[in-house]
Amino acid sequence: MAISTEKPTEEKVPAEVPAVEKQRWVLNDFDIGKPLGRGKFGHVYLAREKRSNHIVALKVLFKSQLKQSQVEHQIRREVEIQSHLRHPNILRLYGYFYDQKRVYLILEYAPKGELYKELQKCKYFSEKRAATYIASMARALIYCHGKHVIHRDIKPENLLIGAQGELKIADFGWAVHTFNRRKTMCGTLDYLPPEMVESVEHDASVDIWSLGILCYEFLYGFPPFEAKEHSDTYRRIVLVDLKFPPKPIVSSAAKDLISKMLVKDSSERLPLHKLLEHTWIVQNADPSGLYKF
Repeated sequence: MAISTEKPTEEKVPAEVPAVEKQRWVLNDFDIGKPLGRGKFGHVYLAREKRSNHIVALKVLFKSQLKQSQVEHQIRREVEIQSHLRHPNILRLYGYFYDQKRVYLILEYAPKGELYKELQKCKYFSEKRAATYIASMARALIYCHGKHVIHRDIKPENLLIGAQGELKIADFGWAVHTFNRRKTMCGTLDYLPPEMVESVEHDASVDIWSLGILCYEFLYGFPPFEAKEHSDTYRRIVLVDLKFPPKPIVSSAAKDLISKMLVKDSSERLPLHKLLEHTWIVQNADPSGLYKF
């Protein structure tokens, strides 16, 4: 993806998406509908591709803001990674185009919206719902890791819910395609693993840690190492100061799974394929990966 001020150009959409298949894109190819959300660098709108009537989400990024924040490279990498991923629990990126002021990303539309808002509304999820989502996430991450992609920013804000109630990983802003260990500190404070806090090398097992944090937040409504001061959160993460409050009541099997993911030594964390075999997942997760609500 080139983010430049040259004359407008467009990108081809993958052939396996016949509903929105097109050689060249311009803004006039879309009817723009209601806003779906806003991000740091732009807005997301519901849109309809006029020729096919295919409904998509159109993410509009402002070049000036990308340049000012020096994230052009990050956006290019995000687009490069996400456009090549094909998994039912990963939001599709169909293509992109740009003009002099903006970059447009053509994304799959997830009608049931942001998981973060759903979690806020419910306060916390039932064990069946949490297990269904965690199993879906594990399968998506197994797929990513098989393609040497580490997500590095798993959290409720980066997840959407599709039409059938399936979870979709929607944001690959901190993802990296790598065959090596990395040292960059990235992601969100409450979800950072000890190796990132301590600035030592990390690998794909950072995603296992973040999935453990996510599972805890699904079941309790807040992340496990939350503290008033950033420094206290860092300290609790490094010490793996894991506590399970008495309420809401959570099964011992769920606590066991979380404890096996939130391990300081990254090589000792429960591998994702083993997570799918864990008693709590087997007993609670819907095999379809769908949660109807």
